[in-house]
Amino acid sequence: MTIEMQSTLEIKERKAEYSGARFKSKLASSSGKKINVTDVIEFVLLGFQGDPQLFLLFLLFVLFFLTICGNLLIIILVSTSKNLHTPMYFFISQLSINDILLPVNIVPNLLYILLNNGGTITFIGCMTQFLFFASSEAFECLLLTVMSYDRYVAICNPLRYTSIMTSGHCVRLAAISWLVGFSCAFSVTLTISRLKFCGVNIIDHLFCDLLPLREISCSDMFILNLQLYLMGVPLVIIPSIIIVISYANIVRAILRIPSNISRQKAFSTCSSHLTVVFIFYLTLFSVYCLPTSGQSSDMNKITSLLYTVFTPLFNPIIYSLRNQDIKKAVQENIQKYV
Repeated sequence: MTIEMQSTLEIKERKAEYSGARFKSKLASSSGKKINVTDVIEFVLLGFQGDPQLFLLFLLFVLFFLTICGNLLIIILVSTSKNLHTPMYFFISQLSINDILLPVNIVPNLLYILLNNGGTITFIGCMTQFLFFASSEAFECLLLTVMSYDRYVAICNPLRYTSIMTSGHCVRLAAISWLVGFSCAFSVTLTISRLKFCGVNIIDHLFCDLLPLREISCSDMFILNLQLYLMGVPLVIIPSIIIVISYANIVRAILRIPSNISRQKAFSTCSSHLTVVFIFYLTLFSVYCLPTSGQSSDMNKITSLLYTVFTPLFNPIIYSLRNQDIKKAVQENIQKYV
């Protein structure tokens, strides 16, 4: 009983300290005065406060394991099966690489935080975690746009598909997506690293994300907000427009196909990608666009798990369950090696 009371008191002290830290940060930001502006060398991630959630830990570990295995399977199949050596599956393998890097960056430290009812992360470690997290999200925005363009060329210009989507062109598109995504994430991370936190180092979240870091900072957010709005043009607005225009033309081209069998085959090649696009943008919109002032902190944390843990797992499941070529490649490899 004494241990439970001590644990409860520690939880209340952490939440009270976090509330006081937030008030102190807002007071410094509103008054414009420098109140205890010290260099923060580490952050405290609170996680889910309370007794360690063993079921949640087990569930996250299983999902993490399945995510790595599922995406590795797709990468191996695309690299070893000749019938998957096409632009579409090359981009799917790039998506699988990204879906491995994202949970590897987040989940191990997240499991440690949940197991210990909170944990610390160095300032450099926090910035590094945010850099790779933002790079993964930015890259996926661009890659999904490239994949929609690939489907547009395949359905609307099938005779020119092989001449347009050459292997060199696909590699360049993927490399540009990686480079632009990392560059945008690096510039935002550099701006965040220069923020002042007024001695506040308690983050009521699961990992180093944009909104929690911006919430505890006492610096002026004009430059960061301006930068985020500018980054939204090449990473969100333009890709969204390209995806909508591509699929509008795809739907129009499919409806012109006289054969029902050919029409269903064309729809099946696009439905998987369209499902992934819908899930990805829905989770991002629910986290970064919807107001969070009326939500509890635990609800925000659970929502953040959607795009860091569940989405990387859904992608290989969607592409494997709805794709006959991948099923055929799995059967061929089983017959070949087993």
